[in-house]
Amino acid sequence: MTELIPLTPWLIAMVILMTFSGFFSASEAALFYLRPRDRRTMASGSVAQKSAAKLLEDPDRLLSAILFWNLVINIIYFAISSICALRIEKMESYGQSEAVLFGTASLFAIIFFSEMMPKSLAVLKPKALATSLSLPLAMAVSVIDPIMPTLQWICLVSRRLIWPGFKPESYLEIQDVQQAIEHSGNDPELIQQEQAVLQNIVDLGNIRIDEWMRPRTQFMMYRPPVCLANMKKLPPSGYLLISEPDSAEIERAIRLDNQFELPEKNIERLGEPVLYLPWCSTVADAFEKMSHRSKEVTVVVNEFGDTIGILTIEDILEAVFSYSPSRSRRLLDMNPITAVSDNTWDVSGMMSIRRLGKQLELDLPATDCVTIGGVVQDELQRLAQTGDRCHWGPLQLQVIEAPQRSNMLIRVTRDQAKENSE
Repeated sequence: MTELIPLTPWLIAMVILMTFSGFFSASEAALFYLRPRDRRTMASGSVAQKSAAKLLEDPDRLLSAILFWNLVINIIYFAISSICALRIEKMESYGQSEAVLFGTASLFAIIFFSEMMPKSLAVLKPKALATSLSLPLAMAVSVIDPIMPTLQWICLVSRRLIWPGFKPESYLEIQDVQQAIEHSGNDPELIQQEQAVLQNIVDLGNIRIDEWMRPRTQFMMYRPPVCLANMKKLPPSGYLLISEPDSAEIERAIRLDNQFELPEKNIERLGEPVLYLPWCSTVADAFEKMSHRSKEVTVVVNEFGDTIGILTIEDILEAVFSYSPSRSRRLLDMNPITAVSDNTWDVSGMMSIRRLGKQLELDLPATDCVTIGGVVQDELQRLAQTGDRCHWGPLQLQVIEAPQRSNMLIRVTRDQAKENSE
C-alpha cells in the first residue's frame, strides 16, 4: 500500500476533475430540461434564475461551452488515469492486471459519478439545480467566448463535410396521420372514440366559455402574500389562483401538480400571468389564444369587466377527449341529467341549454341564459327556492333542491299537451 502513496496527488486531481465534469453534466441536463413555463418564471426571478434564463436565450452557445469544458476535463482525466495505470504496472507489488483494473475502474467511475448520477439528479429537480449552478456556469461560458467563433466554424465545416445532405426531420408527416387512420380502421370501438373526439373538436367553436367555465363559486383564490400555512386544501381546479394585491381580480395562477415543492412564504412569486377573455368568446377561440400565448388559465369577465369564472387548459382537454363531456360531472361529480320516467328528468342547474336541447332532442326557446338554472331564475325573476315551479317552452320546471350558493337540482317534465298544441 505504501507504494500507492505517490499516486495520492494524481487521485485527488481525478476526483476534482470528476466533480467538474459532473457539474457541467448536471448543468446541461437541468437547463435543457426546464419547461417554457419555468423559463418564463425564472426570467423575472432572482439573480441566479435570471442568469439561467439568459443562458438559455442562446442554446447553441451554452451547449458548445458545456461540451467544450467536458471534453477538456475528460481528456485531462484520462491522461492522469493512464499515468497512474502505467506507474501501477511498474510497481513491484502490482502488475499489468492491477493496472488494467485501475483503468477500468476509472472509466466506470467517471461514467457513473460524472454522467449518470448528476444528470439523474438534474432531471428530478431541474429548476432548483439550474438556479444553483447558473452563476458559476455563466462564468465558465464567458471564459471561452473569445474562441466561440472558432468552435462554431469547426462545427459548421464538420457538418458540411460529414453530413452535407443532413436535414431536420419534421415532427409529423401527413403520411403518418394517414397510416394511423388506416391501422385503426378495423377497430369499431376506436372508430367510435375518434368520431366522438372529432365531434367534440367541432363543438368547441359553438360552446361559449361562460358555458364551460368554472363559476366563481367553484374555485379558490388567495390574496398576496400567500403562505403555505394558509392553504388548508388543494384547490379543486388544480391551480392556485392569486388575486391582485388591492382587489379581488385574478392576476396570476400556479399549476400545483408541476411543483415539486412550495416555499413557506411568498408563493405568489411562482405564479404566471393569466389570460383575460369576455364571456361571449368560444372555447375554440380561448384554446387558440392560450396556445399562442402559452397560458394555462383564462379568466372570464362579464361586460363590466368583473371576473365571473375561469377556464383551464385541462377543462378544454376534457371537453375534447371525454366521450360525453359534462361540466356538472367535472365540477360537482354528479350526472348532469338523470331519467326519472319517460318524460321526466332530474337535471343539474349547471347544465347548459344547448346540451339539454340536444339531450332531449327538443328545440328550446331562445334565451340569453346559458344554463337551465339561469332560465329558472329568469322566469321567476328572483332567486329560486325549493318547490318553485315555472313553464318554459315545452318544459315544466320544478326546483327540487336550491342551496344558497351551490348547484340547484331541477325536475324537468316534457309537457306533451302543450307541445302537441303547438
